[in-house]
Parts: sequence; C-alpha cells; structure tokens
Amino acid sequence: MANTAQARKRARQAVSQNEHNTSLRSRLRTAIKSVRKAVDAGDKAAAAKVFQAAQATIDKIADKKVVHKNTAARTKSRLSAAVKGMTA
Repeated sequence: MANTAQARKRARQAVSQNEHNTSLRSRLRTAIKSVRKAVDAGDKAAAAKVFQAAQATIDKIADKKVVHKNTAARTKSRLSAAVKGMTA
C-alpha cells in the first residue's frame, strides 16, 4: 500500500487512467474489426467508408499514446491494403 499522500493519489489516478486507456483500446479494436467485417462482406464502397472512420479513430488513439504511432501506421496500412485489394 502507498505510504505517502502523493503515492496514494498516484495510485488512484493510475486506476482511473487504466480504465480510460482500456476503453480506448477497446474502441480501437472495434474499429479494426468493423473494417475487417466490411471487407469480408465484399462491398468495396462500404468498406472504404468504414475504413475512413476507423482511420480517424486509430489516429486519435495513437495521438494519446495508448498504442505506438508505428503500430497505428502498420494497422492502417494493412487495413488499407485489404480494402484496396477487394474486387469491385
């Protein structure tokens, strides 16, 4: 257990920050899954639209340093390749 007031406060903050980061990570995974699902469905126009929304979400979460910027870039690249690789 934390012994000082500062350490107790940091422990409280860590709990709430962890919850916040967990929700952001969940939102990131949901965005990725939505693009994958749209690609599997086969509608290229819909997949492109979902990808645009997911791209914004991925960038926002990377800016908050929940995931590394290179991880975000790699994810966006793979999703983009999946959308572009679809047959019309």
